[in-house]
Amino acid sequence: MAIMIRRTGTTAALALALLSGTLLAQSPATSGRPGIFLNAAEVAAIREVADRYPLFARSLAAARARIDQALASPIEVPPPGEAGGYAHERHKQNYRELYEAGLLFTVTGDERYARFVRDLLEAYAGFYPTLGPHPLAQNQAAGKIFHQALNDANWLVYAAVGYDAVRDWLPPSTRARFEQNVFRPMVEWLAVHGAREFDRIHNHGTWATAAVGMIGYVIGDQEYVQRALYGTRHDGTGGFVRQLDLLFSPDGYYMEGPYYVRYALMPFFFFAEAIERNQPELGIYRYREQILKKALYSAVQTAFPNGVFPPINDASRTMAITAPEVVLAVDVGYARYGADDNLLGAAAIQDQVVLNGAGLALARDLATRAQPPAMSFGSVEFTDGFAGRRGGLGILRSGQGQDATMLLMKYGVHGQGHGHFDKLHFVLFDAGREVVPDYGFSRWINIEPKYGGRYLPENASYAMQTVAHNTVVVDRTTQSGGREDADEAIWGERHFFDAGSSRVQAMSARARGYYAGVDMQRTLLLLRDGRLPYPVVVDLFRLVSAEPHTYDYPLHFRGQLIATDARYQAHTTSQEALGSAHGYQHLWTEAAASADSTFRFTWLDGSRYYTLTSAAAPATGVLFARTGAGDPNFNLISEPLLLLRRQAATTLFAAVLEPHGFFSEAEERSQEARGRIRDVRVLAADQEGSVVEVSGAGGLRWLIMVSNGPASATALHRVRADGRTFEWTGNFSVEGLQ
Repeated sequence: MAIMIRRTGTTAALALALLSGTLLAQSPATSGRPGIFLNAAEVAAIREVADRYPLFARSLAAARARIDQALASPIEVPPPGEAGGYAHERHKQNYRELYEAGLLFTVTGDERYARFVRDLLEAYAGFYPTLGPHPLAQNQAAGKIFHQALNDANWLVYAAVGYDAVRDWLPPSTRARFEQNVFRPMVEWLAVHGAREFDRIHNHGTWATAAVGMIGYVIGDQEYVQRALYGTRHDGTGGFVRQLDLLFSPDGYYMEGPYYVRYALMPFFFFAEAIERNQPELGIYRYREQILKKALYSAVQTAFPNGVFPPINDASRTMAITAPEVVLAVDVGYARYGADDNLLGAAAIQDQVVLNGAGLALARDLATRAQPPAMSFGSVEFTDGFAGRRGGLGILRSGQGQDATMLLMKYGVHGQGHGHFDKLHFVLFDAGREVVPDYGFSRWINIEPKYGGRYLPENASYAMQTVAHNTVVVDRTTQSGGREDADEAIWGERHFFDAGSSRVQAMSARARGYYAGVDMQRTLLLLRDGRLPYPVVVDLFRLVSAEPHTYDYPLHFRGQLIATDARYQAHTTSQEALGSAHGYQHLWTEAAASADSTFRFTWLDGSRYYTLTSAAAPATGVLFARTGAGDPNFNLISEPLLLLRRQAATTLFAAVLEPHGFFSEAEERSQEARGRIRDVRVLAADQEGSVVEVSGAGGLRWLIMVSNGPASATALHRVRADGRTFEWTGNFSVEGLQ
């Protein structure tokens, strides 16, 4: 059956910015084996010019050092073990070495690397047939080598590249043994026994389809390729193409978030390369209006200025664009879609390239620069959902380098099995660090003594819960009752996004249906005033209900409390948990207060001070809390948070977050430890709009007006309150900035 890729949009011209116009375009028919990631033309170019380009030369030398060390060590193929344990890590190291040694053999011609690949595969040829389902799979889709089939697919993706490099060097009898004992049984396990996981629209399915398709090209089994492209039924309801259709919004945003698109970029780009090199007529890089290019750029654009990905959903707080999966995608994307300074800037941070023509092309272009360009992304909004109609993700940016500020709000879909119940939550990055952080996942990844390196029980009991994020909690319960199926059925709603001015940027979104009878709307503004040294965040969180509720506004922070005007009672001799469920059971109450007037709170984080100034509301509760309650195994990271509590039917939390001052321990110097914002007042808040006044030292006075009705850039709004009339045109207006 012929393989046909369904087009879902207008295709654009495909550019190959390479050493020659056809370097990556050649198929195995014209360039010989290997044929899925590296061809003869690329090898010739690498051998001729690689030493001229420092980044490629360093990457090649580092790979040789790693594999030369492996050559000097005994080959180990241990019995299956726990995630994060020695056996797990050894098998991961083995597949990385299969991949890298294969590339080195192709690039250098040194047969020591080919013999290493042969000997390692020989060990697996005797090992794999003895395996049943992994004994420690628990509730995972079981692998054989690893506890989950996902990791077996990882193994096969890497091994396919390594085997492709040496297959023609091996005698036919050895090839037959490897394919009969390892590769074909592994495909059977992933795509037949594990058909449900294989057809799943999820990163697990992406890895599995890439693995089966890549080995299909290597061993010449077109049925494997067909199955990989279109699913186990060959009808397009599953498979790689369906993943491209459903996992990304039209902007390229990945529904599971930046951490998981980082992981998924590798199989997407690995398999795309194999497809393009073997069946270029399918136009995989043009598919869905270049969705792979958009996926790469959306991933890199969500990163903080230091290259670390924001911890959205089940995500690490330290995963960055330096991950090998992103290195591969940046290099191949640069080669396939054309030169781009932002990708060169990303490569400079990564400081490594892949060992094929794409890595050579990028290293060549970087070598022409006296200074590598910096990544320079502006404010951006991404739609969510495969059709782009399920909310989105907004990012406001100001400044560059160490002075860069990034404000992010999430208002899209839940995010499948890795999603969190955190609609309208925000994260603030400033002065080189995550100042208002998100907890991310609760996991000590690959650290075997901590629950086998898997997700900890606290991932479900705390990290996923709404209180673990910077968004309002209603009646101390989690959004959608903590039910994934209910949360997946709804999504946030974009209200407006406007980053057209360097002085005033704003984004607004709604969340309805997450709490019965309560509508939520959050508007975040990033303001620059010449009287203040840094951008200021204004947060307006409106809740509307016919019935009274308890509303908790949590703000997570790091660093040390410096000052507050709340007269709190510290719990210094005993502490109690804030509640018994929905994440509150994991929060110690460290202090409590009540505030009727404007509340101010200052903390020090790194070399900068931050002050939250919140508008007054009668009998607002102020709670200082810390993670760690109900955690006998000390699995949670101990971190503080501030929680403002109100009893109301309809209310508006209005707050200003002001960075200020400077502190240096080494110099014993502190400047401007007190913020300049003095007061935040809610002047009006109804169905038409909200009006807030912010005042401070030196005559500072801002009037902030935001529409609460349908979005419109031209509508006239009029709000009356306390005998005053406020008028503005458009979604919002800010008066008084200098």
